[in-house]
Amino acid sequence: MSYRPQGAAVDAAWVAGPGLRRVLAMGWGLFAVVDVLTRLRVYGNLEVALGVSLVLDPVIILLAAALHAAFDRLRLDGRISAAALPWIIGLSLASSAVVVAVGTLIRTWFGLGMSSWAREDAAVIVLVHYFMVFIIWSLVCFWMKAEGARQGERHRAAQAEAQALRTEVQRLRLQLDPHFLFNALNGIAEEIPDHPDAALAMVQDLAVFLRQSLSGIDTPIATIGEEAQALASYLRVQEARFGARLAARVDIEAAATARRIPSFLLQPLVENAIRHGSRDPRLDIGIRTAGDRLHVTITNSGELADGRTTGIGVANVRQRLALHYPDRHQFSLTQRGETVVARLTLEGEPCFAS
Repeated sequence: MSYRPQGAAVDAAWVAGPGLRRVLAMGWGLFAVVDVLTRLRVYGNLEVALGVSLVLDPVIILLAAALHAAFDRLRLDGRISAAALPWIIGLSLASSAVVVAVGTLIRTWFGLGMSSWAREDAAVIVLVHYFMVFIIWSLVCFWMKAEGARQGERHRAAQAEAQALRTEVQRLRLQLDPHFLFNALNGIAEEIPDHPDAALAMVQDLAVFLRQSLSGIDTPIATIGEEAQALASYLRVQEARFGARLAARVDIEAAATARRIPSFLLQPLVENAIRHGSRDPRLDIGIRTAGDRLHVTITNSGELADGRTTGIGVANVRQRLALHYPDRHQFSLTQRGETVVARLTLEGEPCFAS
């Protein structure tokens, strides 16, 4: 699921795509029907009305296409301005004169008369009639050009917004690395005086974890399975520090392993649980699916302190959730007896997944 900004009232593809073409085809079809009925009233003969329409209507449509092309070549910006108005009137009048000339030629060639109208009056009436038709068509052309320009601007703004949000996602993702590294190095420093072997093991496991982190730095989305591997690497780093005092269980439903989530989304919650938990950490991570929802529960022994809810890691998670799952997520940290429970509910695919 790729990100798509909200608020575009009309899809830009519709303006230049089959939707508009269908509407224009229906409009010209309706015009042709009305034109035949008008000629039937003028000539009083259906066969004559149809015959004249079959010859004259293609000319009118070609002239309309020529008008549209002319407005494009003139590079008018789609506004009915003082500079555009003379072109609209002049080209519409010229197109109407061509229709009158062709119509007069047809009537002369076949000896057709227009009932109760003198030739000069008929020419003026037809000229005014088609002048109004081409004026209306010109306005439609200008609307299409203006709407296309507006949609182009909206599209560019949407692309800029999407890029800005992608940059923010990347910034939040990268924020975790120095934050985690700072905490990990502090933990290693604490172990060096009394447990140098454990500190060395932590450094080695940390190198493995950071290698995994760097390999996915340009990938904002990972599967649950990949996230679980990253968590396993992190827990090995912590096992070197806590030894048998750390009891961690990761229980992932098989159906959830292929589900996609933002990479490193769970790691700061697990890190937070160990860092602020009890001296003998007890950690339980459960991931389940329910339809298109993903439920994550992280339980650890300890008490919920202010640092658990306001630190960099939790703030980072909240911001990333707002970007990846706008109005489609729930996140809570609660105290339950002697344990702290972090719950995540994620609905659907994350934004920026492609």
